[in-house]
Amino acid sequence: MKAGRFFQFGNATIFSMPLARSMSVTSLSGLEEWDEEFDLEDAVLFEIAWEVANKVGGIYTVIQTKARLTVEEWGENYFLVGPYVESNVRTQVELIEPTNPALKRTIDKMNSSGCKVYFGRWLIEGSPYVVLIDVAFTAWSLDKWKTELWNNFSIGVPWFDREANDAVLFGFLTAWLLGEFAAQCEEPPHILAHFHEWLAGLGLALCRQRLLPVATIFTTHATLLGRYLCAGSVDFYNNLINFNVDKEAGDRQIYHRYCLERTAARCAHVFTTVSQITAVEAEYLLKRKPDIITPNGLNVKKFSAMHEFQNLHAQNKNRIQEFVRGHFYGHLDFNLDKCLFLFIAGRYEFSNKGADIFLEALARLNYLLRVNHSEVTIVAFFIMPARTNNFNVETLKGQAVRKQLWDTAHTVKERFGKKLYESLLIGQLPDVAKMLDKEDFTMMKRAIFATQRQCQPPICTHNMLEDSNDPILTCIRRIGLFNSSADRVKVIFHPEFLSSTSPLLPMDYEEFVRGCHLGVFPSYYEPWGYTPAECTVMGIPSISTNLSGFGCFMEEHISDPSAYGIYILDRRHRGVDESCNQLTSYLFQFCQQSRRARIIQRNRTERLSDLLDWRYLGRYYIAARHMALAKAFPDTYFYQPHDSETTQGFRYPRPASVPPSPSLSRHSSPHHSEAEDEDDRYDEDEEAEKDRLNIRQPLALQTKKGPALPSALPVPGANGHGDRVVKGEKN
Repeated sequence: MKAGRFFQFGNATIFSMPLARSMSVTSLSGLEEWDEEFDLEDAVLFEIAWEVANKVGGIYTVIQTKARLTVEEWGENYFLVGPYVESNVRTQVELIEPTNPALKRTIDKMNSSGCKVYFGRWLIEGSPYVVLIDVAFTAWSLDKWKTELWNNFSIGVPWFDREANDAVLFGFLTAWLLGEFAAQCEEPPHILAHFHEWLAGLGLALCRQRLLPVATIFTTHATLLGRYLCAGSVDFYNNLINFNVDKEAGDRQIYHRYCLERTAARCAHVFTTVSQITAVEAEYLLKRKPDIITPNGLNVKKFSAMHEFQNLHAQNKNRIQEFVRGHFYGHLDFNLDKCLFLFIAGRYEFSNKGADIFLEALARLNYLLRVNHSEVTIVAFFIMPARTNNFNVETLKGQAVRKQLWDTAHTVKERFGKKLYESLLIGQLPDVAKMLDKEDFTMMKRAIFATQRQCQPPICTHNMLEDSNDPILTCIRRIGLFNSSADRVKVIFHPEFLSSTSPLLPMDYEEFVRGCHLGVFPSYYEPWGYTPAECTVMGIPSISTNLSGFGCFMEEHISDPSAYGIYILDRRHRGVDESCNQLTSYLFQFCQQSRRARIIQRNRTERLSDLLDWRYLGRYYIAARHMALAKAFPDTYFYQPHDSETTQGFRYPRPASVPPSPSLSRHSSPHHSEAEDEDDRYDEDEEAEKDRLNIRQPLALQTKKGPALPSALPVPGANGHGDRVVKGEKN
């Protein structure tokens, strides 16, 4: 990788990260094929992660959504390995007898030796086989295995770090599983083991140290040290080359964890990471440049008609509006038809996820909307789980008042309708003055009096355990966004994951996202970014940054991302205040769009979903596996470097029709006048057809369930080079 370069920015010298352009996935269909198909009949794939059937973070989503495609490729020879968590198994896994004879003998042997290993099907798309290991049941071996870890790798794990202790147990048990499986196979097997993150990484190092016949891949989705450094408000990206990584890890008391992660990265046959920006980070912090970038995808469900996902947006927006009516009862002095719903969601990392800059931008946006006398009202949701003890009473009361008002209105409507019906039956026009009697007016007055409120609408929907020290609430107190009548920006902090069973906001996360207008994710540290990716496949515009894997990926593959509703905030070359001003500008311009312009933009955003489909991005994982097999079993497989000069990347052009993004060309921006909208013709089918000509369709992958197009493809490396893999005799 080329060295970075320094340049002057104001009074500061900034290190420009060497982000080499990787091969574009959209160019894959135009590349030459491998000479032969890659035969996987005698190979077995184990994918090992702490989040197999155990939701902790984003890796769970990666494995869950990718499973169907991997099952299609590997069939009965694909096994996921994870920890046994009884509460998860009861709801997600169907326990069955092992289908593979060698694996059955392996599990029986381990169970008879003092382990508890379970086999079953994970009840998700693809129904992959899972091997679940009860880590706690073998805790009696912890001291012995820690001693072995120290003797072989000079890594000491303190007794008080429970997560690291689990990593040691899980690592030794997975290495035991793979070694025993290799011994139980009747013929020399071609075993491929893919390990995710540091919690599973020790198993990889043990496989290499014990010389097991296993091809290994290690994927880091985010480096441990990088996450800790960014959380500490360090100027991370401009100082990558200057960090003393051992000292920094030691100062944060994670040196043993860092050593486990670094050992796995250095020992793996193939080392991968999820984005180009994380590849640069890994090269400096883990001291190894990734062999290949494996971006994260999603299972994209396409609708037969374009308007279907727009209908879903309207339906779920109405449900959010109902919640807002209850939350702001007594202060509902804004027009919900001119109200835009913005949201940020994810782990509660105040600075890393960009909640700090989002709140500051909201305060500035509030000022702009007020001085410009805008009729638009913004409701910004913060969906970040924090420590709470229950729902806020005032919030629950708001929903109860709303329901009571609805019931009252429904009762009066029924009584009014009955009188109207009886009057029409006898052939008389109704006397409007007699349609509502005294009792009806009394009911309505009581309902109106019930909506009176002596306090401002609450900011937080729950009772926080550490209200005075909470970063979001502290920032809100500083900037003064208290949901007052004068504010055009309202804030709702929901410190809990969304659920359809919630008595407060009974919506799943997907339903909630579909009902919003814009996702805002101005992250400072985001190795990939599933939240903006999920927005894209649902047709919801989003704001990301050029320090997130998703943002870099979109900048590389789309000539004008903002024209497609993908706004990329510059947090790499700008200071915090400048980035905040840019975010405020994006938000203000979005507020100025007409309803019709937002519909056009959502259509364009949804058309990018193919780019994030595992049918495209799964090819990178396929390439990594082929590379690992070729390195571990050179007598059977070998790969040849692919000439990167012949690979031409492909970028989505600007949409064929106007209007483009308001941030790039105000003169051709969507009109704000509804009268002008009627004269400006827009043919959605014509627009979609023009985009389809620009966007290549994904190819089918080589599977074990039927014929498909060739699965061979050049391997996109972190430095833009590829590898061509074939099966045959060793040179």
